[in-house]
Amino acid sequence: MSPSNRGKGPVVSIRGRLLAFALVLAVPAAAWAQGAQIAFGSLDHDASLPVEVTAESLSVDQGDGTAVFSGDVVVGQGTLRLSAARVLVVYGSGGAGSGKISRLEASGSVVLVLGEDAAQAQEAVYSIDTATIVMTGNVLLTQGDNAVEGQRLTVDLNRGTGAMEGRVRTVLTPASDKP
Repeated sequence: MSPSNRGKGPVVSIRGRLLAFALVLAVPAAAWAQGAQIAFGSLDHDASLPVEVTAESLSVDQGDGTAVFSGDVVVGQGTLRLSAARVLVVYGSGGAGSGKISRLEASGSVVLVLGEDAAQAQEAVYSIDTATIVMTGNVLLTQGDNAVEGQRLTVDLNRGTGAMEGRVRTVLTPASDKP
């Protein structure tokens, strides 16, 4: 190829081919980065177990069927632990007197621990009937040495799965065969 034709015409350089190959590989990675399915917790969680809540203070509103726990709130149900600065408890039909919780809305430094998995976020909503937890706002999920970040984590406690959305970023630790 003559110096005047360098970089012109149908001739594709090795650098160009590598760039094209990298772009082909990046398309699936970019799509994956928008949402990721992950295992979370274990299949042995029982959402019908009693929910225990401890906090610094409690206020109950019989009118709208809610209760607000605030100050170092810790919620426990079986092996599930959820902590936050504030937790709003929304009761089902019959209000607070029924004792039937519909959902928990946690806010302020929310941490969810189930088995060896842990996630933290700004807010979380635990829908008791569907056994789902939706965590939002700078979500960080850690599983052993691995971590996944995103803006929304939806956990299905019945299936032991989660889905991370919103510009997902992950750090994975490869297995090592070294002694």
